[in-house]
Amino acid sequence: MAGSAIQRRLRAAGFSNFVTRSHAELDLTDQAAVEAFFEAEKPEIVYLAAGKVGGIKANNNFRAEFIYQNLMIEANVIHSAWQHGVQRLLFLGSSCIYPRDCAQPIHEDYLLTGPLEQTNEPYAVAKILGVKLCESYHRQYGARFISVMPSNLYGPNDSYDLDNCHVLPALIRKTHEAKVNGAPELVVWGSGKPRREFLFVEDMADACLHLMESEIDSGLYNVGMGSDLPIKELAELIMDVVGYNGQIVYDESQPDGTPRKVLNIDRLKSLGWAAKTQLREGIAITYKDFLSRRDQD
Repeated sequence: MAGSAIQRRLRAAGFSNFVTRSHAELDLTDQAAVEAFFEAEKPEIVYLAAGKVGGIKANNNFRAEFIYQNLMIEANVIHSAWQHGVQRLLFLGSSCIYPRDCAQPIHEDYLLTGPLEQTNEPYAVAKILGVKLCESYHRQYGARFISVMPSNLYGPNDSYDLDNCHVLPALIRKTHEAKVNGAPELVVWGSGKPRREFLFVEDMADACLHLMESEIDSGLYNVGMGSDLPIKELAELIMDVVGYNGQIVYDESQPDGTPRKVLNIDRLKSLGWAAKTQLREGIAITYKDFLSRRDQD
């Protein structure tokens, strides 16, 4: 989802000389294969959007895979980028890197100031390593590597696999299936009280290009809307977009995760960027994407 959005944004800006590989073509956890790729292709600009990602269930159930695969991908790509003289690199992380109970909204300086949320701690630790790799290669070698931490992303090409996906696409699928099956209830994990911030993936891609074309050489930058809402309100908004009129039932045997997570985006705003897509508009676009992909299946 993230990588394809970045490529669409770059294409719209007039770029055309893309060097991409699918997972089947290049295993980024294989150091030798990554080094061979950089040696052969010699890319000038790198957007590192690859990674093993998933929702709260996947993060909690597959902790070893999440930490190992993400650690290896980041270490291999960032090191090879430096070795082969990449001019600019952007590392795409996740807002889960910040402490579970830190002050809101979350400023970049809050990194490593408290314990992480346990359900996704391995993934968060791996993403923190990516930030520190970029920072370290800049401080020691002057590499122009920056890190971007988006809030919860959603949009075209998202995963709707209920075993692995994030809350927004999961609710789109569950709400649609409740509608077509005539189910009287929609089951939502947790209490519905946690607050989350959601960023349309096309806005994230626009922010990445904005940062890469700026004069900054390094650093950590939050990307988000700067506002959040409870999961309960998110579910109600999705029900309205989908056209489902049943009742919400909360399964409180399932974890809530972090109580609240909204990003301070002042650092990025000071560079002249702001998101354009409001949540309802983005959900409507994402629902159309979901329907089109189901039709293709």
